[in-house]
Amino acid sequence: MSITTDTWTSVQRINYMCITAHFIDAEWKWHKKIISFVPIQSHKGESITKALEICLLDWGVKNIVTITVDNASSNDVVVGLMKSKLMSWGCSAIRASYLHMRCIAHILSLVVQDGLKMAHSSVMKLRDTVRWIRGSPARLTKFREIFDWLDIQEKCSLGLDVPTRWNSTYMMLRNAIPYRSAFESYPDRDASYKADLGDSLLVDSDWIYLESFVVILRSFYEMTIRILGSLYVTSNTYLSEISDLSYALTEMMGSSNATERNVGGKMKEKFDKYWGDPEKMTMMIFFSSIFDPRDKTVWLNILLRFSEPSQTQSQSQPQTQPEKCNPIGKVKNQIKSELKKLESGMTKINQSELELYLSEPLINDDDDFDILQWWKMNSARFPNLSRLARDVLALPISTVASESTFSTSGRVLDSFRSSLTPKIVEALLCMQNWLRGPFEPVSVEEIIEELEKFEDELKNLKIGTSSTSKSTMSSVASKETVDLDLDDEL
Repeated sequence: MSITTDTWTSVQRINYMCITAHFIDAEWKWHKKIISFVPIQSHKGESITKALEICLLDWGVKNIVTITVDNASSNDVVVGLMKSKLMSWGCSAIRASYLHMRCIAHILSLVVQDGLKMAHSSVMKLRDTVRWIRGSPARLTKFREIFDWLDIQEKCSLGLDVPTRWNSTYMMLRNAIPYRSAFESYPDRDASYKADLGDSLLVDSDWIYLESFVVILRSFYEMTIRILGSLYVTSNTYLSEISDLSYALTEMMGSSNATERNVGGKMKEKFDKYWGDPEKMTMMIFFSSIFDPRDKTVWLNILLRFSEPSQTQSQSQPQTQPEKCNPIGKVKNQIKSELKKLESGMTKINQSELELYLSEPLINDDDDFDILQWWKMNSARFPNLSRLARDVLALPISTVASESTFSTSGRVLDSFRSSLTPKIVEALLCMQNWLRGPFEPVSVEEIIEELEKFEDELKNLKIGTSSTSKSTMSSVASKETVDLDLDDEL
């Protein structure tokens, strides 16, 4: 199995550690199970390693493929100590060298946050404006009346971001931009708008910048949603995602737009720190791509040759221009024609399982392709290779499985139930996880339509202004709770 682990501090001021196991069973069903949720003395590497060792020994597990963790310095200590533990349990030094898997979602967050440091003052102005409107139930009601009067069809809740969490900044921009006309009409309904905001008033140039900037963030947000998928394996997509990200950043650096160019350059510096040199990346990233029958080594070889987007365009699709501000997902599509060319020159000389697998034509990249089902159907032809594929494809590329547990634990341990013992907390969380089953998705999107429906129903009751204000405040409180859960999971 492979594992993910993360730490959390409860309302009891107790440090907890969550360990989640990931594996593919003999029926080719993917599982992720919480196997430990225990208190630890501190967030230091030695304490985490001790808790991890006890957990694995209790379960009788001494054969770990990878440990996926975020980039905290204490996790480097954990991986180093666990390598020594595994080798003392009989693991080879080569296997142990593949142990450390860095969370792709955490690195992506670091990359985008570096770009946000170059953000224009327009983002600050929008944040101040949203905060001012949300600061009073009466202002929220008046804002709702304006966009109803303007017949704006969008159904997005006006939310305030957390500056340290880039995904919340993207959602604030995404939800606010459709209401541009409502923002521009608000001063006519409330004279205090201009007086209170002063220099934070949004003008046409600010809206133009925000509309351009939200397109940049959308690409990274969509990538985050893909890599946090909870109903399918993701290890085979790791290499493709970071190659797309590299392509996107290089395109941004070559843009004619100064803002896009500066933001792209800042992001590329952070990207190169972790993924700039393939020799510094764990080899499991490349192995998992090889076990995808749509890619194999052919895709890997071409990917390493086409290091620059301009070169990729000139050799694969010379007449296609890159889509403005939205290059995510273009690298693989542009290179597919090269894969087909190389297939014709491949011959089936050797008949070993590996070479037979690599010599066969690539599978078509259909949207409904199920990689686990393909390996299940072909496991009889590749009995040994399929066993290896089960280990490699089960690798988690992010720590979301462990981090999302803390969202649940926050509801188990709240200010009204803060006397539960750690043993009871672990029993409640593990039982819920095991009974729920592996095929219920982790929700990372807001339930906007449901919130709007509740608000409309309360409004139609016509029970007075006070009731309307309570409805608005309830909607805002629900929105803040949903945002918090989303931030915890991402």
